[in-house]
Amino acid sequence: MRIVSWNVNGLRACAGKGFADWLAGAEADVVGLQEVRARPDQLDAALARPEGWHVHANPAERPGYSGVTLFSRQPPSAVHTSLGDAAFDVEGRYQEAHLGDLVVVNAYFPNGNGKNRDLSRIPYKLDFYRAVFDRLEPARAAGRPVLVMGDFNTAHRPIDLARPKDNEKTSGFRPEEREELDRWLRSGWTDTFRHVHGDTEGAYTWWSQRGGCRERNVGWRIDYVLASPGALEILTDAFIHPHVAGSDHCPIGVALNL
Repeated sequence: MRIVSWNVNGLRACAGKGFADWLAGAEADVVGLQEVRARPDQLDAALARPEGWHVHANPAERPGYSGVTLFSRQPPSAVHTSLGDAAFDVEGRYQEAHLGDLVVVNAYFPNGNGKNRDLSRIPYKLDFYRAVFDRLEPARAAGRPVLVMGDFNTAHRPIDLARPKDNEKTSGFRPEEREELDRWLRSGWTDTFRHVHGDTEGAYTWWSQRGGCRERNVGWRIDYVLASPGALEILTDAFIHPHVAGSDHCPIGVALNL
């Protein structure tokens, strides 16, 4: 089973850059999209209901903002979108799909910046992390295979961004954000890419659209698939596809023996 995650930075814009062709050739069983920025009724049928896929969308209430969508070859037995807090739910950031015994979470974790890059959203961001963690803790502790994939908006270690010294005070690489990822890993979650590829350098998933950053690979690794111990047992591969254009992020994913 191949499971892929991609922050598309606006699905309608990504559609104009080859998204449909990418989806057709992705050889994926599950695809989670973040930052969709559109309701299903704003999308062409080929995007809203592509042939061969079961589609579940969780758009934000605010138009043109946030939103996650899940494509799966097999219908999930259940899809949950609420974290039990309206402050999170209105932004359309969470999907939890049950596919047999496997739980796949597609999440768009908040950025810590406010409107003026004033770091004012960091408390909200960290509260979202904790809400997702707490919701999944019973399943993780029970040994169920659980994957949490998406745009985490945090680079975990200096190796995960090209210019760590320049960004120590920037949301996405601040100590309190990195510590929250540390807490997940200490609690039994595994960063699948690092588990498979170790300390591979230059492995990024997001690049600024200014200054030719992508061409020069001046990027950040802020998209992850985290695995519970139960999911780690069936993990066979983890990957980043930086060659795939269409967004300022690139697709990532895992393969499972399932």
